[in-house]
Amino acid sequence: MNYWLVKSEPGTYSWDMFVKEGKTAWTGVRNFAARKHLRAMKAGDLVFFYHSGESKSVVGLARVAKEFYSDPTAKEGDWPCVDLHPIGDLAKPVALAAIKADKVLKEMVLAKQSRLSVSPVTHEQFSRLLELAETKF
Repeated sequence: MNYWLVKSEPGTYSWDMFVKEGKTAWTGVRNFAARKHLRAMKAGDLVFFYHSGESKSVVGLARVAKEFYSDPTAKEGDWPCVDLHPIGDLAKPVALAAIKADKVLKEMVLAKQSRLSVSPVTHEQFSRLLELAETKF
């Protein structure tokens, strides 16, 4: 199993909206590094949901429901999307400041390339995030 993190501005698409819908196609990604990550996602992989903007925190956990396929919102080019299903809220959101201050998490792609909308998370980072979030799945 692989682990990932996706980012969204809460004013555009929030964790609460995602949970209410019960699933989403993760569309609109137009970055080559993020495209590579979307293509590597496998059904069953776990995905942290991060609110960018003012909140800057990891707030929920989702699962890849459908592996990459052609993004229907792409007008041109070869851009993929995946389907995600929410699993649940984190008991305690994990702020970007806490991630950058943590010896395990400070090496996350999120901490080093904060503009990347889809990024991998190592098993160690995944476990540490859940620990800081006081959440078990």
